[in-house]
Amino acid sequence: MAEVKIHHMTEPVSPVEPRGELVIRTIAMPADTNSNGDMFGGWLVSQMDLGGAIYARNVSRSRITTVAIDAMIFIHPVFVGDIVSCHAGLLKIGRTSIRIEVEAWAQRAKGGEHVLVTRGTFTYVSIDDAGRPQPVHRN
Repeated sequence: MAEVKIHHMTEPVSPVEPRGELVIRTIAMPADTNSNGDMFGGWLVSQMDLGGAIYARNVSRSRITTVAIDAMIFIHPVFVGDIVSCHAGLLKIGRTSIRIEVEAWAQRAKGGEHVLVTRGTFTYVSIDDAGRPQPVHRN
Protein backbone atom coordinates (compact mmCIF):
# COMPACT_ATOMS: atom_id res chain seq x y z
CA MET A 1 0.00 0.00 0.00
CA ALA A 2 1.36 3.46 -0.90
CA GLU A 3 2.01 6.08 1.72
CA VAL A 4 -0.85 8.51 2.39
CA LYS A 5 0.23 12.14 2.61
CA ILE A 6 -1.44 14.01 5.47
CA HIS A 7 -1.41 17.80 5.75
CA HIS A 8 -1.64 18.95 9.36
CA MET A 9 -3.56 22.20 9.51
CA THR A 10 -4.30 22.48 13.22
CA GLU A 11 -1.35 24.44 14.65
CA PRO A 12 -1.80 28.25 14.60
CA VAL A 13 -5.25 29.79 14.98
CA SER A 14 -4.51 32.59 12.46
CA PRO A 15 -1.87 31.54 9.95
CA VAL A 16 -0.28 34.21 7.79
CA GLU A 17 -1.09 32.42 4.54
CA PRO A 18 -3.51 29.69 3.46
CA ARG A 19 -2.59 26.09 4.22
CA GLY A 20 -3.71 23.17 2.12
CA GLU A 21 -4.75 22.86 -1.48
CA LEU A 22 -6.86 25.56 -3.16
CA VAL A 23 -10.15 23.78 -3.89
CA ILE A 24 -12.62 26.55 -4.71
CA ARG A 25 -12.64 30.30 -5.34
CA THR A 26 -15.68 32.55 -5.72
CA ILE A 27 -16.78 36.14 -5.23
CA ALA A 28 -19.16 37.22 -2.47
CA MET A 29 -22.30 38.68 -4.05
CA PRO A 30 -25.12 40.82 -2.54
CA ALA A 31 -27.78 38.08 -2.92
CA ASP A 32 -26.12 36.06 -0.12
CA THR A 33 -25.99 38.69 2.62
CA ASN A 34 -27.46 38.55 6.11
CA SER A 35 -29.42 41.32 7.88
CA ASN A 36 -26.12 43.10 8.71
CA GLY A 37 -25.14 43.31 5.04
CA ASP A 38 -22.27 40.82 5.47
CA MET A 39 -22.20 37.38 3.87
CA PHE A 40 -24.57 34.87 5.47
CA GLY A 41 -22.66 32.20 7.44
CA GLY A 42 -24.59 29.41 5.72
CA TRP A 43 -23.34 30.61 2.34
CA LEU A 44 -19.76 30.42 3.56
CA VAL A 45 -20.26 26.94 5.09
CA SER A 46 -21.73 25.81 1.76
CA GLN A 47 -18.65 27.01 -0.14
CA MET A 48 -16.40 25.24 2.36
CA ASP A 49 -18.41 22.02 2.08
CA LEU A 50 -18.19 22.14 -1.72
CA GLY A 51 -14.43 22.68 -1.54
CA GLY A 52 -13.98 19.92 1.03
CA ALA A 53 -16.08 17.58 -1.10
CA ILE A 54 -13.89 18.26 -4.14
CA TYR A 55 -10.83 17.42 -2.07
CA ALA A 56 -12.43 14.28 -0.56
CA ARG A 57 -13.55 13.02 -3.95
CA ASN A 58 -10.05 13.46 -5.34
CA VAL A 59 -8.53 11.63 -2.36
CA SER A 60 -11.03 8.75 -2.39
CA ARG A 61 -11.46 8.58 -6.16
CA SER A 62 -15.10 7.73 -5.48
CA ARG A 63 -18.50 9.23 -4.85
CA ILE A 64 -18.65 10.84 -1.40
CA THR A 65 -21.20 12.42 0.91
CA THR A 66 -20.86 14.83 3.83
CA VAL A 67 -21.67 13.19 7.16
CA ALA A 68 -20.42 15.74 9.71
CA ILE A 69 -19.17 19.27 10.14
CA ASP A 70 -17.21 19.80 13.36
CA ALA A 71 -15.45 22.69 15.03
CA MET A 72 -16.59 25.54 12.78
CA ILE A 73 -14.92 28.78 13.79
CA PHE A 74 -16.03 32.07 12.28
CA ILE A 75 -13.14 34.50 12.75
CA HIS A 76 -13.96 37.52 10.56
CA PRO A 77 -16.90 38.56 8.40
CA VAL A 78 -16.92 38.25 4.62
CA PHE A 79 -18.06 41.38 2.78
CA VAL A 80 -19.78 41.78 -0.56
CA GLY A 81 -17.12 41.90 -3.27
CA ASP A 82 -14.52 39.88 -1.35
CA ILE A 83 -12.93 37.00 -3.23
CA VAL A 84 -13.36 33.87 -1.10
CA SER A 85 -10.87 31.01 -1.44
CA CYS A 86 -11.24 27.66 0.29
CA HIS A 87 -8.16 25.55 1.03
CA ALA A 88 -8.38 21.93 2.17
CA GLY A 89 -5.98 19.51 3.81
CA LEU A 90 -6.29 15.89 4.84
CA LEU A 91 -6.51 15.15 8.56
CA LYS A 92 -7.34 11.42 8.56
CA ILE A 93 -8.47 8.58 6.35
CA GLY A 94 -10.56 5.88 8.02
CA ARG A 95 -11.96 2.73 6.49
CA THR A 96 -14.90 4.51 4.80
CA SER A 97 -14.44 8.11 5.96
CA ILE A 98 -12.16 11.07 5.29
CA ARG A 99 -11.69 14.00 7.71
CA ILE A 100 -10.64 17.25 6.08
CA GLU A 101 -9.78 20.65 7.51
CA VAL A 102 -11.05 23.51 5.38
CA GLU A 103 -9.96 27.13 5.69
CA ALA A 104 -11.82 30.00 4.03
CA TRP A 105 -9.84 33.12 3.18
CA ALA A 106 -11.15 36.45 1.93
CA GLN A 107 -9.23 38.77 -0.33
CA ARG A 108 -10.75 42.10 0.59
CA ALA A 109 -12.32 44.06 -2.23
CA LYS A 110 -11.02 47.21 -0.57
CA GLY A 111 -7.25 47.01 -0.25
CA GLY A 112 -6.69 43.42 -1.38
CA GLU A 113 -5.65 42.11 2.07
CA HIS A 114 -5.95 38.31 2.56
CA VAL A 115 -7.71 37.35 5.81
CA LEU A 116 -8.51 33.95 7.32
CA VAL A 117 -12.27 34.19 7.90
CA THR A 118 -13.40 30.66 8.80
CA ARG A 119 -12.07 27.18 9.43
CA GLY A 120 -13.78 23.89 10.06
CA THR A 121 -13.42 20.14 10.02
CA PHE A 122 -15.58 18.18 7.58
CA THR A 123 -16.09 14.42 7.47
CA TYR A 124 -17.06 12.69 4.24
CA VAL A 125 -17.90 9.04 3.60
CA SER A 126 -17.04 7.15 0.43
CA ILE A 127 -20.21 5.63 -1.03
CA ASP A 128 -21.05 3.21 -3.83
CA ASP A 129 -23.62 3.79 -6.59
CA ALA A 130 -26.43 2.70 -4.25
CA GLY A 131 -25.38 5.24 -1.61
CA ARG A 132 -23.94 2.63 0.80
CA PRO A 133 -20.60 3.25 2.57
CA GLN A 134 -17.66 1.60 0.91
CA PRO A 135 -13.94 1.45 1.76
CA VAL A 136 -11.95 4.51 0.71
CA HIS A 137 -9.83 3.75 -2.36
CA ARG A 138 -6.18 4.15 -1.44
CA ASN A 139 -3.12 4.49 -3.65
